[in-house]
Amino acid sequence: MFETIQGEGVFTGVPSVFVRLQECPVGCAWCDTKQTWEAEPEQERPLNEILVKTEDSPTWCSVTADEIVEQYRKSGFNAKHIVITGGEPCIYDLKPLSAAFEAIGCQCQIETSGTSEVRTSDATWVTVSPKVAMKGKLPVLDSAMIRANEIKHPVATQKDIDHLDALLDKANVGENTIIALQPISQKSRATQLCIDTCIERNWRLSIQTHKYLSIA
Repeated sequence: MFETIQGEGVFTGVPSVFVRLQECPVGCAWCDTKQTWEAEPEQERPLNEILVKTEDSPTWCSVTADEIVEQYRKSGFNAKHIVITGGEPCIYDLKPLSAAFEAIGCQCQIETSGTSEVRTSDATWVTVSPKVAMKGKLPVLDSAMIRANEIKHPVATQKDIDHLDALLDKANVGENTIIALQPISQKSRATQLCIDTCIERNWRLSIQTHKYLSIA
């Protein structure tokens, strides 16, 4: 759990506290948090050791929703925007955690691949970043696409946009859902493709500003 600036999507620029959960079965080739994929028993540590981590590692801890919120309060964070991410956060029931944060005046956002059922409070902002044809071979769920407030799709080539079109056609996403394209790894060709497509379709462009700024 750490405080920073949200670097991508609708809430770009908003001070945020990130709560990064362990484990992910999706297997994205370009993932920049592969240390979260597994929760090996020998890597479990007490909460106080996890909170002071200064670099990526596969160590993790087991805590309750109330313990996470209590630690947020003790840490003296200023940000009221809570980003629950991973790993794949939706492998867990997030209703207790989102409700606990909302009870102290925070707003929650979930960043999910859409491959697990979204279980959270009604007020939670759900960002689905659909992952198609990944190593884990998990389907993107129609229910996740329909629940999404924002669909933020990673793009490397035209094939990725074609995959998104198929998902949007199948899930019948609501007209108020925000659609954004996000170039993978700041590649110039992917960035131009996203720009051209967003202008053509009146979608949004999501740039990973935290990577350009070299912040967490």
